[in-house]
Amino acid sequence: MSVLQRGAKSLLLSELISGLGLTFRYMFRQRVTINYPYEKGPLSPRFRGEHALRRYPNGEERCIACKLCEAICPAQAITIEGEPREDGSRRTTRYDIDMTKCIYCGLCQEACPVDAIVEGPNYEFATETHEELLYNKEKLLENGDRWEPQLAANIIADAPYR
Repeated sequence: MSVLQRGAKSLLLSELISGLGLTFRYMFRQRVTINYPYEKGPLSPRFRGEHALRRYPNGEERCIACKLCEAICPAQAITIEGEPREDGSRRTTRYDIDMTKCIYCGLCQEACPVDAIVEGPNYEFATETHEELLYNKEKLLENGDRWEPQLAANIIADAPYR
């Protein structure tokens, strides 16, 4: 660019005018900000939030204590103990997740052959103490009962990717 062109640009303030034009274009567009506690943005069906243990429609827990999720967890956040029942099936006696260790990778969900452990849509589970983030089997089943309609819909929506 020649000295004359640069001088004309700075004298006529063309950069300033183009910047003001851009500002005015955005000023009259619809706002994209949401009012968070009252409005929530859309979540993908593949979102990985708070863990939950699911049940079958008859109320029986799905987990068969195969320990695949415990074995695949890179953070070693899952602890499972199981025992055989009278009918020959295996069920868990202890299922613990340390949510402070969890890296929300989703490998536990992918490894589960019966879709028992899933990462649900809840991302609002802040606590005041560390002990509240040590989830036991009862807490996980409670999460599953609370979020079951959304969990089932997300698993169906995510089916093409599995």
